[in-house]
Amino acid sequence: MDRYIMSAPDAVRLVDSLDAAEVEFAVSGGWAVDALLGEQTREHADLDLFLPAEDLAKLVTALGHHGIDRIEPRPDTRPWNFVLHDGRRLRVDLHLYEPLPDGALHYGPATENFSFPAEALTGVGTIAGRQVRCETPAWSVRWHTGYPPRPTDHHDVPLLCQRFNLALPPGFHA
Repeated sequence: MDRYIMSAPDAVRLVDSLDAAEVEFAVSGGWAVDALLGEQTREHADLDLFLPAEDLAKLVTALGHHGIDRIEPRPDTRPWNFVLHDGRRLRVDLHLYEPLPDGALHYGPATENFSFPAEALTGVGTIAGRQVRCETPAWSVRWHTGYPPRPTDHHDVPLLCQRFNLALPPGFHA
């Protein structure tokens, strides 16, 4: 199998397909960082997306047109977080949520009370000149913490903090 690469043209093509399929989504992860920064600052292995669970069928159909129709077996696969891929180089990391009556978004198992405000997914950025909805800078930083930072986190978090005047979290260096 080739190494997974999600280029900017690939990401834009997928985002365009999801928009055409009327999937409600927000870009997350590394591409959200670069979208918020308005430029690609590193290579990406996948496209992370938040979406309401009710849009999953539309998303699977849209991604299927690109050959992205296989679940990647991983130890951290959950019903609300799993990866689809094309068997060659395209991979999409899905994060499903359920809207709550109070406007918050529930993420994770029904037995756990983990929710976040819908405003966390109201950021706007660009990938290769294409405007996308994504996580906000503050939430992007927050979601890059809470676990031992990876090299990509050490790259992404300082860039976001510097650009958006956010405090650098403990464990990161400028």
